[in-house]
Amino acid sequence: MKTRAERIIELAKLLENEAIYLTKPSNMFYVSGYTGEGAVIISHGFCAVVTDSRYTEQVTRQAPGFEVLEIKTGQRHAALAYEYLSGHHVNAIRFEADEVTVKAFENMQKDMPGFTMTALNGEPEQVRRVKEPSELALIREACDISCKALNNILPVIREGVSETDIRIALEFEMLKLGADGLAFDTIVASGENGSLPHAIPGPRKLKKGDMITLDFGARKGGYDADMTRTLALGEPSAELKKIYGIVLEAQQTCQDAMHAGLVASDIDKISRDIIGGAGYGQYYGHGLGHSVGIDIHENPRLSPICHDILTENTTMTVEPGIYVPGVGGVRIENTCVIGAKQSETLVYFTKDLLIL
Repeated sequence: MKTRAERIIELAKLLENEAIYLTKPSNMFYVSGYTGEGAVIISHGFCAVVTDSRYTEQVTRQAPGFEVLEIKTGQRHAALAYEYLSGHHVNAIRFEADEVTVKAFENMQKDMPGFTMTALNGEPEQVRRVKEPSELALIREACDISCKALNNILPVIREGVSETDIRIALEFEMLKLGADGLAFDTIVASGENGSLPHAIPGPRKLKKGDMITLDFGARKGGYDADMTRTLALGEPSAELKKIYGIVLEAQQTCQDAMHAGLVASDIDKISRDIIGGAGYGQYYGHGLGHSVGIDIHENPRLSPICHDILTENTTMTVEPGIYVPGVGGVRIENTCVIGAKQSETLVYFTKDLLIL
């Protein structure tokens, strides 16, 4: 079986005199297992991590098979990479144009005189789309931790508790259950704040009749979970209950329809037809979902402008929402695995409206 580095090299059609120079943390981790600072070099027959003395031992533990190149004080990573690559008869690199700043590129040009520098065409991310069994196992575990954490903190969600209180309880519970960290900043949006898709938890205290949207995820072994549930504290208004039913129908219908071979934008359209047909299309402005893995937002996307074909063993979120200013909002989200004929949800917490 080919290594991840070999698959990227093959997809990039890398020439013998070229190397791939990675500085994006998620790509560095994917090909090497290394989680520290620096750069990762891969090419035909050799690979290395360029770093400083703080991370030398870490590289040897996390990235067996990769040479360790330790910079001297005041030396830039690209300068040491230049020495190393020149010794391997390499005079050209491919780099991540979406990661390297203008200043960093200028320094690379100074540090690698005479080298040809060409932007990668997203080959590392393309290889990352299809998850290996070990990756799926970690995402499944992260989703399991997330579901259990929400269930465990339900007693915390009561009148007078603030959004920030709920955030702290939920994040602490995920860590207690074995999460290595958080997939992203937790969203807790209550009452009128529910109309903000990416609301920042604040001091607002919960009141009877509030809908509370919680968007969160655990990280395990470098891989992320992503889930959203909208709960009610006491009986919500008739309009919010109606909105909940529409969002639930859109989420379940899209999740059930999704499988390998379909066009991403076609799945997104299903959700727009349902929500728009119910009269709330103007209150649904984001895409239906996205891939998730090492990064919380990966490609492909379930959106009107993404026409990629869905592939088996890609992990996708399905997260329609309706956000009405002055009223509130509802979003329901599962992380799913694309199968040959159907998708499997990794998030098992109930989608029925919970009235606490």
